[in-house]
Parts: sequence; C-alpha cells; structure tokens
Amino acid sequence: MKGLLSKPEGAKGKVPGIVVVHENRGLNPYIEDVGRRCAVGGFISLAPDALTPLGGYPGNDDEGRTMQRKRDRNEMLEDFIAAYEYLKNHPDCTGKVGVVGFCFGGWISNMMAVHLPDLGAAVPFYGRQPNAEDAAKVKAPMMLQYGGLAKRVNEGWPAYEKVLKENGIKYEAFVYENANHGFHNNTTPRFDKKAADLAWERTIRFFKENLS
Repeated sequence: MKGLLSKPEGAKGKVPGIVVVHENRGLNPYIEDVGRRCAVGGFISLAPDALTPLGGYPGNDDEGRTMQRKRDRNEMLEDFIAAYEYLKNHPDCTGKVGVVGFCFGGWISNMMAVHLPDLGAAVPFYGRQPNAEDAAKVKAPMMLQYGGLAKRVNEGWPAYEKVLKENGIKYEAFVYENANHGFHNNTTPRFDKKAADLAWERTIRFFKENLS
C-alpha cells in the first residue's frame, strides 16, 4: 500500500500518530493536505491510498470514485487497520495512534474503533455508523462530526449514541446545522469554511487530549 507519511517539522523525540482515511475516491490532494495538517498539529500521520491495488489515485476524483467501487470495503478496512499497526510501531511514534476519516473514511474510522481495542481515539466525519452489536465493542474515545443537512447519514446517529452511552464510552458529538455532507472538503462546492475550521480545531484538541 502506498500512502503519505507526514511528520511535524522540528519534532524532538516521539510523537503520537494519526491515520487519515480518505473519502470514496482515493488519496487525493485534499486528503494529502489533511495529513499535513495533522503534522502541523504535532502528530505523525499516515494517509494510505486504498486504490493502491488498482494502480493508485488516478489524478481526478471522478475516476477515483469509479475505481474505489471495485474494491470490497471490508478488505479496505483491513488495509487501514494495517496502516494503524504500521504507524503504531513506527520509530517516530509514541505508539498512541488515533484515526480521522471522512465520508467512507468516517465509516472506516468507526469500524477501526470496533476492531481495535487499543485505538487511542477516533474522529469520524459524517461516517455511517456500526450496528448495535459492533458499536458495543468500541473502547476508544470518539468525536463524531456531522453536517446538519446530511439527513441520511445522521439518522443512524441516535441509535449509535444510545449504545455508546450504555457502554460508558467517552464521546463528543457535533452537528454543524447548515453544513452539507462533505463540508470539510475544501475542493468541492459543499465546503463550509466556518464549520470546517471549527471541526478541525476540535479534532486536533481531541487528539491532543486523548493521545498524549
């Protein structure tokens, strides 16, 4: 698997890690930039490209979306779990690793929290939720970010929240009222700068609290 590894400039010693999970179109420039933003925030980040087995991100999102449909999502989940293990054992990483993901990557982030009991923290942006049985396996602190206009994704949140509460999972949830699904992506018309900036500020704060 190919991916972008980003490190904080001038970091002395080991730092916590963040796996960055792309949307449904591969490792595009937007997600590469998110990986770099994690490094600016003080973390070592790894942003894998799930399209690697098909030749990698093709250079535009439309083709990338078509390519990603050819891959099984559970196989891609295993790829990102492998990225977590790689980053956790990286010589520049403290071993404390979280995950942030967007859209498809939000679902991956939720499912990594289901499958990785030692995950340090997870921040799914507008990701589909696990079913109740899987949600009960979550151990990691969670920060859920939703666009208020994304009704289809949001309708799964109350049931997910119920399970998190019942199992005593630490979580925070934010709904950005007038923001669309995909509001954090600054390369699309759905971008909402105010919501994106606030959500990212909260994301970095959450990782600093839970990965230190």
